[in-house]
Amino acid sequence: MKTILNLIWLVISGFWLFLGYLVAGLLLCVTIIGIPFGVAAFRIGVYALWPFGYTTVERRDAGAPSFVVNVLWLILAGWWLALGHILTGLALCVTIIGIPLGIANFKLIPVSLFPLGREVVRTDQAFTDRW
Repeated sequence: MKTILNLIWLVISGFWLFLGYLVAGLLLCVTIIGIPFGVAAFRIGVYALWPFGYTTVERRDAGAPSFVVNVLWLILAGWWLALGHILTGLALCVTIIGIPLGIANFKLIPVSLFPLGREVVRTDQAFTDRW
């Protein structure tokens, strides 16, 4: 089922969201200081390309520096990427078939706002490898 949802997602919204993250990552990688932001954009972009069957978990080694960098991310790129997820999610929820896809878009909003200090893992590994 998740493969079918991922394929529908890819055609309807995943590719366009991935392009948004790719553009954000390329723009952020222009400066040396922005490279960690760009890498985070690429990581979350791949997650936005194929989200079903994956989730994000907090990294245990991420501390206060990731919080500070997340605030910078929110100002530089996070707000408009989250806005893209909100608009796409609302548009997808108009139809009954699009509701699961819209919910997946809403699931990506917290990750698009604060991606640093988070790791993308398979859904079945989310809690088994963390303890």
